[in-house]
Amino acid sequence: MQISVVYLILGFLVAITVHEASHAWMADRLGDPTARAMGRLTLNPLAHLDIYGTVLIPLILIFLGSPIVVGWAKPVEYDPYNLANPKRDAALISLAGPASNLIIATLSALFLRLTLAPFSSAIALSGLFYALILVNVGLAIFNLIPVHPLDGGKILIGLLPKKEAYELDIFLRRYGLVLLLFLLFPLFGGNSLISIVIYPIINVILRLFIPGNPVI
Repeated sequence: MQISVVYLILGFLVAITVHEASHAWMADRLGDPTARAMGRLTLNPLAHLDIYGTVLIPLILIFLGSPIVVGWAKPVEYDPYNLANPKRDAALISLAGPASNLIIATLSALFLRLTLAPFSSAIALSGLFYALILVNVGLAIFNLIPVHPLDGGKILIGLLPKKEAYELDIFLRRYGLVLLLFLLFPLFGGNSLISIVIYPIINVILRLFIPGNPVI
C-alpha cells in the first residue's frame, strides 16, 4: 500500500525518539545517571536529533522511495563504571532500543486490527499506523545487525565469553563502520548484502502485523 511521506516522517521521528529514550531509560534503571543528566531521558525529539542521521539521510531515502528508511540519532552515552555488570548491562541498554521499536510496531498493529472494522471513525489514521509499523520494524531489525556502531554489535559482545567479547569489541571498534558501509553498498545486482539478508526478515514480520498487506 502507498503511505504518505508525511506519515513516514512522523513514523520515523516517533521510532527514533522512542528508540533513544529507551536506551536512556534502561541505562538509568541499571544505575547510570549519565543519560538523565544529559537530558536524554525524554520523548522530546529535539533532544535526540542528529542533523545527518535523523534528518538528511532519512528524508533522502523517503523521497527516493526506499522500501526501508534507516537513520540514527545522537548516541546515548553511559558510564560503564556505574553499571554493576558492564558487559551484560551494556547489552541490555543496547537491546532496549530495538525492543522498544518492536513494542511500538506491535501496539500499532493491534490498533489497526481494532480500528479497521467497517464504519470505524479512526480509519483515517490507518496510514499513520501503517507507517509506524513499517518504520519501527525496519529500524529494529537494521539495528540488530551485529556490527558496531549498531546496537547488535554491543548485544553480541554481551553474549560472548569475556575473552572473545574483548577481542571482537576491539575489532568492531576499529573496522565496524567500514564493514557496515561495505554491507550497505549495492554490490549484488543493485542490492546491498544487508538488504538481501534483512528484507525477507522484515517482510515476514510485516505480514504477521499486517496480514494480506505486504508493504515491501
